[in-house]
Amino acid sequence: MKTIKDSVHDHIEISGVAQALLDTPAVQRLRHVRQLGTVDLVYPSANHTRFEHSLGVYHLADRALSQLGIEGVRAERVRAAAILHDVGHGPYSHNLEALIHRRTGNYHDDVDELLATGEVADVLATHDLDPGHIANLVAGEGRLGQLVSGELDVDRMDYLVRDALHTGVPYGTIDHGRLVRELRFLDGELVLAEGNVQTAEALLLARALMNPVVYSHPVARIGKAMLRRATERLLDGDLSGADLRRMDDHDLLVTLRNDERTEADAARLGRRNLYKRAVWAELRDTPDELVDADHTTIREYEREIAERASVAAESVILDVSARPRMTESSSRVVVSGEIRPLGRQSTLVEALKTTQRDQWRFGIYAPAEATEQVGTAAVSVLGLDIDGALVSDVRAGVNTTLDEFAAE
Repeated sequence: MKTIKDSVHDHIEISGVAQALLDTPAVQRLRHVRQLGTVDLVYPSANHTRFEHSLGVYHLADRALSQLGIEGVRAERVRAAAILHDVGHGPYSHNLEALIHRRTGNYHDDVDELLATGEVADVLATHDLDPGHIANLVAGEGRLGQLVSGELDVDRMDYLVRDALHTGVPYGTIDHGRLVRELRFLDGELVLAEGNVQTAEALLLARALMNPVVYSHPVARIGKAMLRRATERLLDGDLSGADLRRMDDHDLLVTLRNDERTEADAARLGRRNLYKRAVWAELRDTPDELVDADHTTIREYEREIAERASVAAESVILDVSARPRMTESSSRVVVSGEIRPLGRQSTLVEALKTTQRDQWRFGIYAPAEATEQVGTAAVSVLGLDIDGALVSDVRAGVNTTLDEFAAE
């Protein structure tokens, strides 16, 4: 057994297959992949890693298994899946996931091939564990997969608390101890026991509050968009999607700095000399065909806007978020002996869905000196009737909204 001091859970005791997996290259690589990608451009202390988070997920999974009375090989499979659940992440975590998926067909939880070879496969074989079974648990399949990836998973319980701690915001605080203690399996579903509607609502509320001030903060989104565009230029050259997926943050940053196509982007990101918002539009003001546009269409819009604004093509970035959704609203709670989805039981869910729609923004970014002409060109090219969405800057602390309170 090994004991590791953790910033969230204090001392984590790790043993068995999870301890054996800890020093494999696949898991150690996560020491160099930041949990929140470009969020540190807003919150300088947000430098925690996927490695720390994986330890936390293992810890909560181990506690949940004990509470649920699950032992033996079934428990060891879940512990292995918990410590391995993030090995499929590429550099900068979710920031590049859509890009990697377009090039490889894999999301971060598609880990079958990563577990089937190398030291991870050797460790699993030594403990008589099937890599395919572990990969299925990572993907949330089966009864026990719900613990690793689902509406009430231990992944979410750890990252909300950890992200709140390292950014310093108070919104992600949840009672993960109670959440773990109240987990039950009923009719094959992972649910919260009777009397825990408010416990589930707290999880939902924490995620809803963290989104605008951390995960989708405008500055973090701009940094993410710039990083994504620069990395795409690398992929148009010699770098393969598979190689990108196995990089860590440092590998990618060095590659960006050493390629003439991306060295200017790397310099901007390194100095925090970021693009600014030329358009910042609400969902109701954004045409459906733009919200649902594919990557190729978005790139065509960027080129047309750049041409209309008489700026270089790389000076225009469209940032179209996915439509608002709230997967946590399908969490199951027991009420009067009946399993009910939280969305059916809680009036808070609809209020939060409305808030989520109100917070959604479509962004167009450009160098500071070009925001006015890019914004004007974008309104013309995209047919936007939203003069109020044109922005040149946001002065921190002056008439700012919740999603803008941190310094630009």
